[in-house]
Amino acid sequence: MVNMRENITRVQERIAAASRRSGRRPEDITLVAVTKMVPVERIQEAVDCGLQDLGENRVQELLAKQPYINGVKWHLIGHLQRNKVRQVWDRVALIHSVDTLELAREIDKRASAAGRKVDILLEVNVAGEESKFGLMPEAVIPLVREVTGLPGVHICGLMTVAPLVADPEEVRPVFQRLAALRREVDGLHLPGVDMAYLSMGMTNDFEVAIAAGANMVRIGAAIFGARDYSKKAEVH
Repeated sequence: MVNMRENITRVQERIAAASRRSGRRPEDITLVAVTKMVPVERIQEAVDCGLQDLGENRVQELLAKQPYINGVKWHLIGHLQRNKVRQVWDRVALIHSVDTLELAREIDKRASAAGRKVDILLEVNVAGEESKFGLMPEAVIPLVREVTGLPGVHICGLMTVAPLVADPEEVRPVFQRLAALRREVDGLHLPGVDMAYLSMGMTNDFEVAIAAGANMVRIGAAIFGARDYSKKAEVH
Protein backbone atom coordinates (compact mmCIF):
# COMPACT_ATOMS: atom_id res chain seq x y z
CA MET A 1 0.00 0.00 0.00
CA VAL A 2 1.37 3.40 -1.00
CA ASN A 3 1.87 5.75 1.94
CA MET A 4 1.00 9.05 0.30
CA ARG A 5 2.12 11.33 3.09
CA GLU A 6 5.50 9.61 3.40
CA ASN A 7 6.03 9.72 -0.36
CA ILE A 8 5.19 13.42 -0.58
CA THR A 9 7.43 14.25 2.37
CA ARG A 10 10.30 12.30 0.82
CA VAL A 11 9.87 14.05 -2.55
CA GLN A 12 9.69 17.46 -0.89
CA GLU A 13 12.85 16.72 1.07
CA ARG A 14 14.67 15.71 -2.12
CA ILE A 15 13.46 18.86 -3.88
CA ALA A 16 14.64 20.97 -0.96
CA ALA A 17 18.07 19.33 -0.91
CA ALA A 18 18.50 19.70 -4.68
CA SER A 19 17.43 23.34 -4.46
CA ARG A 20 19.93 24.15 -1.75
CA ARG A 21 22.72 22.43 -3.66
CA SER A 22 21.97 24.70 -6.62
CA GLY A 23 21.89 27.80 -4.43
CA ARG A 24 18.13 28.34 -4.57
CA ARG A 25 15.24 28.30 -2.13
CA PRO A 26 13.05 25.16 -1.97
CA GLU A 27 9.92 27.32 -1.99
CA ASP A 28 10.85 28.59 -5.45
CA ILE A 29 10.36 25.10 -6.93
CA THR A 30 6.78 24.21 -7.89
CA LEU A 31 5.86 20.56 -7.49
CA VAL A 32 3.23 19.45 -10.00
CA ALA A 33 1.76 16.09 -8.98
CA VAL A 34 1.08 14.05 -12.12
CA THR A 35 -2.30 12.38 -11.65
CA LYS A 36 -2.51 10.30 -14.83
CA MET A 37 -4.39 7.06 -14.09
CA VAL A 38 -4.83 8.05 -10.42
CA PRO A 39 -8.41 7.83 -9.04
CA VAL A 40 -9.86 10.93 -7.44
CA GLU A 41 -9.78 9.46 -3.93
CA ARG A 42 -6.01 9.15 -4.12
CA ILE A 43 -5.68 12.61 -5.66
CA GLN A 44 -7.76 14.09 -2.86
CA GLU A 45 -5.49 12.36 -0.35
CA ALA A 46 -2.50 14.09 -1.95
CA VAL A 47 -4.31 17.43 -1.85
CA ASP A 48 -5.12 16.85 1.82
CA CYS A 49 -1.38 16.42 2.35
CA GLY A 50 -0.83 19.91 0.99
CA LEU A 51 -0.27 19.53 -2.75
CA GLN A 52 -1.89 22.32 -4.76
CA ASP A 53 -0.70 21.80 -8.35
CA LEU A 54 -2.00 18.82 -10.31
CA GLY A 55 -0.94 17.80 -13.80
CA GLU A 56 -2.94 15.73 -16.29
CA ASN A 57 -1.81 14.39 -19.64
CA ARG A 58 -5.18 14.00 -21.33
CA VAL A 59 -8.00 16.51 -21.64
CA GLN A 60 -10.72 13.89 -21.16
CA GLU A 61 -9.21 12.61 -17.92
CA LEU A 62 -8.68 16.12 -16.58
CA LEU A 63 -12.29 17.12 -17.26
CA ALA A 64 -13.59 13.93 -15.64
CA LYS A 65 -11.64 14.46 -12.43
CA GLN A 66 -11.80 18.23 -12.06
CA PRO A 67 -15.33 18.47 -10.57
CA TYR A 68 -14.31 16.22 -7.68
CA ILE A 69 -11.17 18.11 -6.60
CA ASN A 70 -11.50 21.66 -5.30
CA GLY A 71 -9.04 24.41 -4.42
CA VAL A 72 -6.18 23.35 -6.68
CA LYS A 73 -4.41 24.48 -9.84
CA TRP A 74 -4.69 22.13 -12.79
CA HIS A 75 -1.92 21.90 -15.39
CA LEU A 76 -2.30 20.30 -18.79
CA ILE A 77 1.08 18.66 -19.32
CA GLY A 78 0.35 16.31 -22.22
CA HIS A 79 -0.07 16.88 -25.95
CA LEU A 80 -3.01 19.14 -26.79
CA GLN A 81 -4.87 18.75 -30.06
CA ARG A 82 -6.38 21.86 -31.60
CA ASN A 83 -9.87 20.38 -31.55
CA LYS A 84 -9.64 19.92 -27.76
CA VAL A 85 -8.69 23.53 -26.99
CA ARG A 86 -12.31 24.66 -26.64
CA GLN A 87 -12.82 22.09 -23.87
CA VAL A 88 -9.86 23.00 -21.71
CA TRP A 89 -8.44 26.47 -22.37
CA ASP A 90 -10.29 28.04 -19.42
CA ARG A 91 -10.05 25.02 -17.11
CA VAL A 92 -6.33 25.05 -16.38
CA ALA A 93 -3.81 27.39 -14.78
CA LEU A 94 -1.08 26.51 -17.26
CA ILE A 95 -0.78 24.64 -20.57
CA HIS A 96 2.70 23.12 -20.72
CA SER A 97 2.62 21.68 -24.21
CA VAL A 98 2.22 24.31 -26.93
CA ASP A 99 4.46 23.45 -29.87
CA THR A 100 2.90 24.97 -33.00
CA LEU A 101 1.71 28.38 -34.12
CA GLU A 102 -1.62 26.83 -35.11
CA LEU A 103 -2.21 25.57 -31.57
CA ALA A 104 -1.25 28.95 -30.10
CA ARG A 105 -3.66 30.68 -32.49
CA GLU A 106 -6.49 28.35 -31.48
CA ILE A 107 -5.90 29.10 -27.81
CA ASP A 108 -5.73 32.81 -28.61
CA LYS A 109 -8.99 32.67 -30.54
CA ARG A 110 -10.87 31.21 -27.58
CA ALA A 111 -9.23 33.42 -24.97
CA SER A 112 -9.45 36.67 -26.92
CA ALA A 113 -13.16 36.16 -27.59
CA ALA A 114 -13.67 36.00 -23.83
CA GLY A 115 -11.34 38.89 -23.06
CA ARG A 116 -8.93 36.52 -21.36
CA LYS A 117 -5.27 35.60 -21.55
CA VAL A 118 -4.00 32.03 -21.20
CA ASP A 119 -0.64 31.16 -19.67
CA ILE A 120 1.33 28.69 -21.77
CA LEU A 121 4.73 27.04 -21.93
CA LEU A 122 6.40 26.09 -25.19
CA GLU A 123 7.29 22.40 -25.29
CA VAL A 124 10.77 21.76 -26.65
CA ASN A 125 11.97 18.35 -27.86
CA VAL A 126 15.56 19.06 -26.84
CA ALA A 127 16.78 15.51 -27.44
CA GLY A 128 15.09 15.27 -30.84
CA GLU A 129 13.24 12.05 -30.00
CA GLU A 130 10.89 10.98 -32.77
CA SER A 131 8.44 9.52 -30.25
CA LYS A 132 7.92 12.85 -28.50
CA PHE A 133 6.12 16.07 -29.34
CA GLY A 134 7.74 19.47 -29.09
CA LEU A 135 9.66 22.08 -31.02
CA MET A 136 13.22 21.61 -32.10
CA PRO A 137 15.39 24.05 -30.13
CA GLU A 138 16.19 26.13 -33.22
CA ALA A 139 12.46 26.66 -33.84
CA VAL A 140 11.71 28.15 -30.42
CA ILE A 141 12.70 31.77 -30.95
CA PRO A 142 10.96 32.06 -34.35
CA LEU A 143 7.76 30.72 -32.75
CA VAL A 144 8.11 33.04 -29.76
CA ARG A 145 8.34 36.02 -32.09
CA GLU A 146 5.14 34.98 -33.87
CA VAL A 147 3.16 34.20 -30.72
CA THR A 148 4.00 37.55 -29.10
CA GLY A 149 1.42 39.15 -31.39
CA LEU A 150 -1.43 37.04 -30.03
CA PRO A 151 -3.26 39.00 -27.31
CA GLY A 152 -4.91 35.97 -25.72
CA VAL A 153 -1.70 34.04 -25.10
CA HIS A 154 1.03 34.67 -22.53
CA ILE A 155 4.26 32.72 -22.97
CA CYS A 156 5.65 32.22 -19.49
CA GLY A 157 8.33 29.59 -19.93
CA LEU A 158 9.58 26.41 -21.54
CA MET A 159 9.00 22.71 -20.94
CA THR A 160 10.76 19.52 -21.97
CA VAL A 161 10.56 15.77 -21.38
CA ALA A 162 14.01 14.23 -21.23
CA PRO A 163 14.75 10.72 -22.51
CA LEU A 164 14.15 7.96 -19.96
CA VAL A 165 17.55 6.55 -19.06
CA ALA A 166 18.97 4.44 -16.24
CA ASP A 167 21.39 7.14 -15.11
CA PRO A 168 19.74 10.59 -14.93
CA GLU A 169 23.15 12.24 -15.22
CA GLU A 170 23.03 11.27 -18.89
CA VAL A 171 20.24 13.78 -19.52
CA ARG A 172 21.86 16.69 -17.68
CA PRO A 173 22.87 18.23 -21.07
CA VAL A 174 19.19 18.15 -22.15
CA PHE A 175 18.18 20.20 -19.13
CA GLN A 176 21.15 22.53 -19.49
CA ARG A 177 20.24 23.17 -23.13
CA LEU A 178 16.67 24.13 -22.20
CA ALA A 179 17.92 26.41 -19.42
CA ALA A 180 20.26 28.13 -21.90
CA LEU A 181 17.41 28.52 -24.36
CA ARG A 182 15.27 30.08 -21.64
CA ARG A 183 17.99 32.65 -20.95
CA GLU A 184 18.28 33.36 -24.66
CA VAL A 185 14.54 33.99 -25.03
CA ASP A 186 14.46 36.07 -21.87
CA GLY A 187 17.26 38.23 -23.22
CA LEU A 188 15.13 39.27 -26.18
CA HIS A 189 12.82 41.26 -23.87
CA LEU A 190 9.81 40.62 -26.10
CA PRO A 191 6.39 41.98 -25.09
CA GLY A 192 4.04 39.37 -23.69
CA VAL A 193 6.88 36.95 -22.98
CA ASP A 194 7.88 36.13 -19.41
CA MET A 195 10.31 33.26 -18.89
CA ALA A 196 9.06 32.63 -15.37
CA TYR A 197 8.93 28.83 -15.58
CA LEU A 198 11.31 26.10 -16.60
CA SER A 199 9.23 22.93 -16.42
CA MET A 200 11.51 19.91 -16.58
CA GLY A 201 12.27 16.87 -14.50
CA MET A 202 10.13 13.90 -13.50
CA THR A 203 10.41 11.08 -10.95
CA ASN A 204 13.53 9.62 -12.54
CA ASP A 205 15.52 12.81 -13.03
CA PHE A 206 14.04 15.79 -11.18
CA GLU A 207 17.08 16.39 -8.98
CA VAL A 208 19.33 16.70 -12.02
CA ALA A 209 16.74 19.00 -13.62
CA ILE A 210 16.71 21.26 -10.55
CA ALA A 211 20.50 21.41 -10.61
CA ALA A 212 20.24 22.61 -14.23
CA GLY A 213 17.73 25.33 -13.38
CA ALA A 214 14.23 23.77 -13.28
CA ASN A 215 11.75 25.60 -11.08
CA MET A 216 8.78 23.37 -11.92
CA VAL A 217 8.98 19.57 -11.72
CA ARG A 218 6.31 17.06 -12.74
CA ILE A 219 6.27 14.02 -10.48
CA GLY A 220 3.88 11.09 -10.52
CA ALA A 221 5.30 7.68 -9.59
CA ALA A 222 7.36 8.92 -6.63
CA ILE A 223 4.11 10.24 -5.12
CA PHE A 224 1.37 7.86 -6.25
CA GLY A 225 3.40 4.73 -6.97
CA ALA A 226 3.70 2.86 -10.23
CA ARG A 227 0.59 2.76 -12.40
CA ASP A 228 -0.64 0.22 -14.91
CA TYR A 229 -1.10 2.28 -18.07
CA SER A 230 -2.78 -0.64 -19.84
CA LYS A 231 -5.86 -0.14 -17.69
CA LYS A 232 -8.56 2.46 -18.21
CA ALA A 233 -8.26 5.51 -15.99
CA GLU A 234 -10.45 5.50 -12.88
CA VAL A 235 -12.36 8.57 -11.78
CA HIS A 236 -14.23 7.54 -8.65
